[in-house]
Amino acid sequence: MALFCRAGKMMWPELLGARGEEARSRIEKENPYVDAAIVREGRVVTLDIRCDRVRVWVNEDGIVTRVPFVG
Repeated sequence: MALFCRAGKMMWPELLGARGEEARSRIEKENPYVDAAIVREGRVVTLDIRCDRVRVWVNEDGIVTRVPFVG
């Protein structure tokens, strides 16, 4: 089964180390087809791939710890 996502920015390496809330806002501004969700490191999440979701992984200080990407 092929996975087809809408056009738009798909990855944000420049947000690594940014504040989580700022990252979420920028992601949703740069790609209106996705919802960005802040997720604290260590949390359990589903493994499904979705073209309308970006997980913004943050540490206990709210700093982005992984490069956000669509999926």
